[in-house]
Amino acid sequence: MQTRFTEDELAVQDAFRTFFANESPSTVVREAERAGGFSADLWNGLAAMGGPGMALPGSVGGGDATLCDLAVVADVYGAHLAPVPLVEHAVAARLLATIGGYDELVVELANGGSLATMALRPLVDGIARFVPAGAVADVVLGHVDDGIVLDRSMPPGDALPNTGGLPLAHRRLANNLISVDHVAWSHAVDEWRALTAAAYVGLGRRVIEMGVEYSRERIQFGVPIGTFQALQQGYADASTRMEGAHLLAHRAAWALETRQPDASRLAGIALLFAAEAARFATDRSMQYHGGYGFSEEYDVQLYHRRATAWILQLGDPSLEYARLADAEFGPVDGGKAA
Repeated sequence: MQTRFTEDELAVQDAFRTFFANESPSTVVREAERAGGFSADLWNGLAAMGGPGMALPGSVGGGDATLCDLAVVADVYGAHLAPVPLVEHAVAARLLATIGGYDELVVELANGGSLATMALRPLVDGIARFVPAGAVADVVLGHVDDGIVLDRSMPPGDALPNTGGLPLAHRRLANNLISVDHVAWSHAVDEWRALTAAAYVGLGRRVIEMGVEYSRERIQFGVPIGTFQALQQGYADASTRMEGAHLLAHRAAWALETRQPDASRLAGIALLFAAEAARFATDRSMQYHGGYGFSEEYDVQLYHRRATAWILQLGDPSLEYARLADAEFGPVDGGKAA
């Protein structure tokens, strides 16, 4: 694994950084939040950039990019809180391409003509709860005991109320079994973990930048508050954590791309560490903003709410810790190791 971006990855980063900076400022994020957490205009622009299908095979209209390339874009996407389900769509489309037999649909997904997502939580009586982008996706993949099911139906449009202003919705999935490849499903969820970790890195780094900018402008006792050692230490701690999260997220993406034996473990660790690091960064930035940090007119609260909400789409984080513990030490039954 390389610890620095290649020239190609830097070019991808620069292109999408320019796109999101121009097309997804905080005004667009706020407007989308009022409309249920999704911007159709931004999605159309992203499709014109080739974003939805960049990591799909060229044979189905994709860009033949790697998962590592997609992680670079997820980082920039997270930094701008872009109100489009880039991660969920990309992972679902890659899963369908892996399963095979759905090339026509995958072509639609590659060009952004249809929007796909994955029901990350187990189905209960045929209902997937809190589906990421479930309010706007017309293609939903889910997992049942028999395998992978696909539902293609009109999205409800209305999002469930949630802290992050995300387009979450409950979806009843048709029992349309398309594959019995449980391994492919697990790999796709791991891709979601790694890409979400990368998005958290972008979020955390950007909120630190916002906090530092504010600390240079805010005057107290006749000097900028950024000269106070306590603030400097807080930002230094946050930055160190985000650098660690960056390395973990991209190591996880590389491990998944190259099918390393510890890929699933790395994806889970990367997600948990990046989520905690981003929460730490947003907590510090909000604290150093003082009362303004809780005001809706300041963007830092947008970052704090999303840092809280993104990981919850997978479920209670304690379940992810338990999954990793079981994989590392063996499952626990009745309080005793099995």
